[in-house]
Formats: sequence, structure tokens, C-alpha cells
Amino acid sequence: MTAPAGAAGTAGGAAPAPAAGTGRSARVVVVGAGVTGLLTAVECVLAGHRVTVLDRGAIPDPAATSHDQHRTLRTLAVGDAEATRRMGEAHRRWRELESVLGAGFYRQVGVVTAWPRGRLAEVARFAAGAGVPVGTVGPAALPQLGFPAGTAGVRESRAGVLLAGRVLRAAARWLAARPAATLRPHSTVIAVDPDTGKVTLAGGGVLGGDLVLVAAGPWTRELVDRPAVLHRQTLVYLRPGRRQARRWRGAPAVGGLGADGRAWVVPPVAGTLLKISSDAVCREAAATDAAAEDQTPWAERLAGAGILRDPAGYELVAVTACHYTTDTAAGGARLARLGPAVWARTACGGSGFASAPLVAATMAEAAKEAAI
Repeated sequence: MTAPAGAAGTAGGAAPAPAAGTGRSARVVVVGAGVTGLLTAVECVLAGHRVTVLDRGAIPDPAATSHDQHRTLRTLAVGDAEATRRMGEAHRRWRELESVLGAGFYRQVGVVTAWPRGRLAEVARFAAGAGVPVGTVGPAALPQLGFPAGTAGVRESRAGVLLAGRVLRAAARWLAARPAATLRPHSTVIAVDPDTGKVTLAGGGVLGGDLVLVAAGPWTRELVDRPAVLHRQTLVYLRPGRRQARRWRGAPAVGGLGADGRAWVVPPVAGTLLKISSDAVCREAAATDAAAEDQTPWAERLAGAGILRDPAGYELVAVTACHYTTDTAAGGARLARLGPAVWARTACGGSGFASAPLVAATMAEAAKEAAI
């Protein structure tokens, strides 16, 4: 995951060094310029490979499912030591990427999760064993939020908020300045052959690569045979009033909120809005076009979920629908090898965004093997 020594030297325009130990670089084709695709391209270029990134829209594309104001980055997965270790590695790599890409997009404001008080000691023991620093936060410390009855918050200090739009713009800008990277916006892929690694474009063009990653968000399932479920979720963006704004200065992201404990908020940082949503307003969808769906009932459901103590103290700015896919078998994001040269990543909302550097590292390692 760490960039090889001297990798930053490619900034001056020199050709990348061949992949370590191979004598040649791999040709990598990335389908989809969301966070997984762009970070994979960055890691592969740093490792000395040549990369072509294809996307049906602009690069970056404000309409992409990866694009948003901000996403949460946390490490603790209670009961799953391996997942916690991996997300700790993702946290470390996100910090490194700020330096690599020359952009500040991570705000380490912490993440709080509401837990039943009877489980706080268990959570603290697990966190200590996993090496994740945590502390207990009573609901009174965040009076603007509605914690479920009988709960308190566990705060991870080594966690926070990723400014998603900045991430995508920084990665695209970095790649555009590298001779080893080719960005091809408005290039619609219509087929990917998992056996040969051939990528067919609308209009008849064909590309080939030693390694192909399909990371096209909800459209991935249209290009490769991956059983996946498309989900739609309503998001509400708010601007705190003057009194509420004081309470949100330096506030963490918070999950497990509302009467049912299924809601979450991402705080306003670096000029972003306050974002709220809930698992209760997530539903399966047939397509990504939500223009005909009225979001009002879903927004009203969020308004009545008890997420905010004083909802009248906020200005409603926007109500939107986002989409993500989950692997049918895994129930979340999954990276799968479909053929000798072809991999696919089923994207999964915020957790998929946060773990994108881990996928990028895996693909850079696969590119090194493909170059042998």
C-alpha cells in the first residue's frame, strides 16, 4: 500500500519505473472513474504501470455514485478483528494519500456510535484489543442529536470525514499530470470479456490490458456477470441555524441515532452541509434514474425519526437519492476475480468509499503479477 521509494518522482513527467522485479510494466484498464477506479489508477501508476481510465461521463463526474460532499471514515467493527485491522490500514493510507495527491480532504473529527449502555464495556474491551482508541460520550455532550433511550456513544478519535468531491478531483488532477495515465471521459463501455480482458466501447473501439478492473458502480452488473442488488437511499442536506451552528463546530460524525437506532449524521465541515439519513429509508431499486420518484415521503420519514432534537433550527437545502450496489452473496462490497485478467468491484455506499484504498492496493499487487 505504501508508495515505492521514489514514486513521487513521476511528477516531473518521467516515465514510471517498471513494476518491481518484472522488467516491464503492466497495461491496466480501469472501467469507472469513481473513488475505487481513480485510487486504483493512482496506486498502479505509483507502482510503475501504465493505466487507462474509462468513464461514461466526465472525470470526475458530479453524477457518479462516489461523488458527494462528504463520507464517513471509521475503523472499529466490533466483533470483527480482521475488518477492524483492515480499516485501520485504510485510515493510514488515506492520511498518506493527502500527501501523495497534494490535497487536504480528510478531517479527523472522530466518529461516535450509539450503543446500549449494557454493551459499553464489551465494546471498550474489543477496541482496546484491536488497538483502536475510544472513549465514552454521553448524549448530553451532543445535545443537538437524538440518541435512542438507554444508549451512550462510543467515540473513535482515529476516524472522521472524507471530503468525497475533493478526493475525486485531486485524484483526477494528479493522474492527468502523469504520462503513464490516460483519462478517457465520455467513453461508454458496453462489454468486458473476462477471459481475454478485451474492453469494448460504444462505437466499436476495443481496448486490451494485462489487468482490467470494472468499478463502474451500479453499472458494473451490466458489464460483468456479478449478482448484485441495487439500492436507493434518500439523503437530506441541512444548514444549521446560528445557534445550532455553534454546537456543530468540531462535532463528530454520529451513527446509531433516532428512536430506532438506524440513523446517522455527517457533520458540516470545511464548508459542507449537515447530511442525515437512515437505513430505514434504504430500499431496493430497479434502475438508477430516480427522477420520477417523489422523495418527499422519505424525507418526512427522516424528519420524524428523532435524529435532530430541534429540527426547526435547520434550513432544508436539498433532498436527493443516491444509489449503491451490494453483492448478492456477500451482502456488501466485494472485489472478485472473474477471469485471468479481469476483476470487478461491487460498490457499497459509504463503506465502499472508505475502503477504496484497500482495493487499490490489491489491484496494484495484481498488476505486478500480471506484468511478470
